[in-house]
Amino acid sequence: METGDGGHKKWGFRANNACGITVRGVLETLMDATNPEDERQTIPLGHGDPSAFPCFRTTKIAEDAIVDSLRSAKFNGYASNVGFLPARRSLADYLSRDLPYKLSPDDVFLTIGCTQAIEIVMMAFARPGANILLPRPGFPYYEACSGYRKLEYRHFDLLPDKGWEVNLQAVEALADENTVGMVIINPGNPCGSVYTYEHLKKVAEIAKKLGILVIADEVYGHLTFGKNPFVPMGVFGSIAPVLTLGSISKRWMVPGWRIGWLVASDPNGVLKETKVVESIISCLKISVCDPATFIQAAIPQIIEKTTDEFFNNVISILRKSAEFVYDQIKDIDCLTCPNKSEGAMFLMVKFNSTLMDDINDDTEFCLKLAKEESVIILPGTAAGLKNWLRITFAIEPTSLQDGLLRLKAFCKRHAKK
Repeated sequence: METGDGGHKKWGFRANNACGITVRGVLETLMDATNPEDERQTIPLGHGDPSAFPCFRTTKIAEDAIVDSLRSAKFNGYASNVGFLPARRSLADYLSRDLPYKLSPDDVFLTIGCTQAIEIVMMAFARPGANILLPRPGFPYYEACSGYRKLEYRHFDLLPDKGWEVNLQAVEALADENTVGMVIINPGNPCGSVYTYEHLKKVAEIAKKLGILVIADEVYGHLTFGKNPFVPMGVFGSIAPVLTLGSISKRWMVPGWRIGWLVASDPNGVLKETKVVESIISCLKISVCDPATFIQAAIPQIIEKTTDEFFNNVISILRKSAEFVYDQIKDIDCLTCPNKSEGAMFLMVKFNSTLMDDINDDTEFCLKLAKEESVIILPGTAAGLKNWLRITFAIEPTSLQDGLLRLKAFCKRHAKK
C-alpha cells in the first residue's frame, strides 16, 4: 500500500491520507519557481489544458450551442441531482455507438467534470476496511480522493516495456475480500498509452475472477493517433461491471466548462442489484453541487452536431506533435522514451540522474528547468513514478519547438563534463 509522503515534502506541502498531492498543485509550485526577470514566454509542457492555444480552439458548433442554451432563458434554475434528462439521453446514445448493447439515460449521471465523477465513486465505495487498486503511474487525484474518504489504496504497476499495460499478476496479488474495484485510465494519463481490445478483455476477466468492478477513466476517449484504436472498457461490461468516467473537456477542448459523466456500463445489472447505482445517486444528492445548467442543456447539440472534421484536425495536430517530441527526446542523453505516445496528450520519459552534474532526481530537474528556462514539465514523482517526467505536447507547435530547444540546452548545460 502507498500512503506516505513519497518524497512530496520537496514541494513544500505534505501528502498524506487526508490530503493528497495534485497535478495542479505541483504545476503551481513550478510556475512560482520561474524567474520573473526572464522575458521569454513560459512554455507549459506540464498541464493537460490545450484550450489556451489557437490551434486547439473548440468548434463553433459547441460555442453556438452554449449561446443558444443561455439565451433561451429556459435553463436558469436548478437541475436534478443526476442531470437534465435530454443531456443524459444524448450521452447514452453517444456512448452506445461503441458498445455491443444500448445504454439507458438512467445509466448516465452528469458531474462537474471528470474530477467530480472520481469524487463520487470514491465516496460511494468508502467503508471501513475497504480498499481500491490504482495504477502507478497514474492520476494522483484518485489517491487524494481515496485518502480523504479513508479508502485504502494499493498500487499496481504499469509496464513501460509492454506499452504501459496493466501488470495483471500484481492486480491479482494485491486484491483481497475487501477490494471493491480497480481503476484503469485509457487512453493513458500520464503514459499516452492506448490499450488493445485483447488487453482490456484480460482486465475484465481478472476483475471477474476477483469479484470486483472496473472503474474506467476515459476522459481522453477517442484521442488516439497510433496503431491501436480506442476501445471503451464498457465493451466488456458483460464480463465484469464497469463504471465509466468521462467528460467533454478533452475531446472538445473545453476543460473549463466542467461537464462530465459517470456511467454504469453494466448490461447484466450487477451494479443495480448490489445497490452501487443507488449509492451513487445518494452521493450525488449529498454533494449538492451540479454542473452549470445551461451547459447541460447544450450537450445534445454539442454531441449531435460536431463534425468529424473538427475531431480529425485535433488528432492530426496531436499525432504530429507526439512524433516530434519522441524524435527530439532521442537527442537528449539523460532522457529515454520507451514508447511513442499513441493517445491522450502526454509522453512519459525516463530521467537518468547519473548523467547530470548537479541534479539528483526528477523534482530537482523540473524545479531548475522552470527557474532557468521557464519551461514547465511535470515530475514523474507527482504521478507516482520517481525519476520519470511527463511531457505534454498539446500546445501550439511553435511553442513546442521552442520548449524542446530550451530543454535540450538545459540538459546539455547540466550534463557531467
